[in-house]
Amino acid sequence: MSRIAIDGTRGRSRHAHAGLLGALVLLASTVFVQSEAVAQIANTKHNLGSTNNVSGSPNKFSGTTEICVFCHTPHGADTAAAVPLWNRTLADPATYQTYDSLGTSTLDGKILPVGSVSIACLSCHDGVQAMNNVINAPGAGNAGDSTWIAGTWSGTAQTAGKINNTTVALLGQDLRNDHPIGIQYCGGGYNVGSGAGPCADTDFIVPSSAVIGPSKVFWVNTAGGTSGREKSDMILYNRTGTFNNAGGTITTAEPFVECASCHDPHISTHPTFLRTANTGSAVCLACHVK
Repeated sequence: MSRIAIDGTRGRSRHAHAGLLGALVLLASTVFVQSEAVAQIANTKHNLGSTNNVSGSPNKFSGTTEICVFCHTPHGADTAAAVPLWNRTLADPATYQTYDSLGTSTLDGKILPVGSVSIACLSCHDGVQAMNNVINAPGAGNAGDSTWIAGTWSGTAQTAGKINNTTVALLGQDLRNDHPIGIQYCGGGYNVGSGAGPCADTDFIVPSSAVIGPSKVFWVNTAGGTSGREKSDMILYNRTGTFNNAGGTITTAEPFVECASCHDPHISTHPTFLRTANTGSAVCLACHVK
């Protein structure tokens, strides 16, 4: 006891040194994680700025070196978007035609109007507005100022900075020939209240779930992963609302399939930003029973 009292000053000094060291380690690890995240998207076609050196990248703007600004802003974001700090204006969901309008007899999941993370993706991929049509321009210092500094677009078949090419990247507003989005996973049966299931349509893999932060979340495990939710898993998105194809309202949030269920916009380890390799149709078979 006396040793601690006698050495108290030095002990506090040691503790302070340890705390400083811990803070520096935390700061270094945070910088590393941030740098890693930036490095991931910097080397993808979603880097629309002048630093894009990705071979075959179709869209590149000479006016800024910024990367994140084409989608995100720290201030003045669109609060209607269900994605972090979205820097683009979202379209009216009614402007899109969805898969359910075909009347396919095998479609047993309820479909909500285009929304959630999918409508954010479509704010570029429907080809309606220019990719530099943002809420808060880089360096503007004024949320709502979308006036860009001078610059030009380069790449394949550019028209006023809009996605305009012959690949599936240009989805348009007619989504009838695309995989359904805003559709209940496995025909319904799961929700954040009980999550007990089972799937209403047994032709689907049973989803995993966990409480992360304040919410219950759902995903479908892919091969080679762990039991926890990972970026390589098929992520499901909780939604409520009035659905298109049968009449009625979902009041307790259920897991839905959206664009980002299969695609991770920040990492292009696999073609077309797929969350996992599609060898042997692994992306399809992650959710659909053989």
